[in-house]
Amino acid sequence: MLRIAFRLTVLAAAAVTMVSAAHANNGFDPEGRYNGGAPIGKLFGMYGTSPVPRATVSYPTNERPGTIIINTRERRLYLIQGNGTALRYGIGVGRDGFTWSGVKSVSAKKEWPSWTPPAQMLQRRPDLPRFMPGGPDNPLGARAMYLGSTLYRIHGSNEPETIGQAVSSGCFRMTNPDVIDLYSRVSVGAKVIVQQ
Repeated sequence: MLRIAFRLTVLAAAAVTMVSAAHANNGFDPEGRYNGGAPIGKLFGMYGTSPVPRATVSYPTNERPGTIIINTRERRLYLIQGNGTALRYGIGVGRDGFTWSGVKSVSAKKEWPSWTPPAQMLQRRPDLPRFMPGGPDNPLGARAMYLGSTLYRIHGSNEPETIGQAVSSGCFRMTNPDVIDLYSRVSVGAKVIVQQ
């Protein structure tokens, strides 16, 4: 009887530790499970793969390594590597009336960001939630890189089928595996050139 009580105490302590760790890591426990659910790899499996595979490509430019060049027309994002190459990712871009161009910099980076739709978006879509915490169902996906002082971001998505399409309100969408890869390679302050 004493052994059973001891085992129950140990199990309860382990459960408390896992829950605490999950809250400290935006809902992920040390095993990579979100809120005690599926491991992170399975979460990404649910998102599917990008219809535009990531690739290293020839990309001659005078821009410094670490610069991001977004070609809205191509619906591609290029991370300059140097030596005339870049990592190319497929992206979703702004739909008609929501495209833009210019030079910004990455002003902040967030893992599993929360989402508060801007007032203009809520006017167009009053059915949207006023706030959504970070997690697998959040439309900003697994990572977000904020562009200057704008409301625009390079972010993940829970809709991988939109990659390669013009569907957003001006942000640049990526699959979660791709945005996690880009996020790990980009620093705050990185130059971002958006071309139409």
